[in-house]
Amino acid sequence: MTHIITAAAARTGLLLTAALLAFGAAPATAAAQPEPGNDWLEVTVTRGEASSGTPRRAMLRCDPPRGHARAAEACAELEAADGDLDRIPLRDTYCAMVYAPVTAQARGQWRGRAVEYTRTFPNTCVMTARTGAVFALDDAQG
Repeated sequence: MTHIITAAAARTGLLLTAALLAFGAAPATAAAQPEPGNDWLEVTVTRGEASSGTPRRAMLRCDPPRGHARAAEACAELEAADGDLDRIPLRDTYCAMVYAPVTAQARGQWRGRAVEYTRTFPNTCVMTARTGAVFALDDAQG
């Protein structure tokens, strides 16, 4: 059995394939990206354990950065870590070996995924070294 394809038929097939790829792939890619404007975290810092002390709170929003003393820096760190606070790089710093516990909590959503985070650190310096600017609330540092 012999198949003969003319140059015109081959060109038409290639043009149709290119058109389907160009128009079919673009909407799927755009639809796969969640809206960044819906990203938010309620961040809380409590001196001592989470059940004691007076909590300090802020509503961190990232499009545009607002609601937090260092919102732009915190949003950039969250973006680089894809919203996973455990993936924020540890800062190279020295912290005093003083036990003054501080509890950091965050809840909200990032790129359509729920975020729940609670950790108690030995002191504020260790918390900041581990979580960057996310929990750097006005006077909660220090």
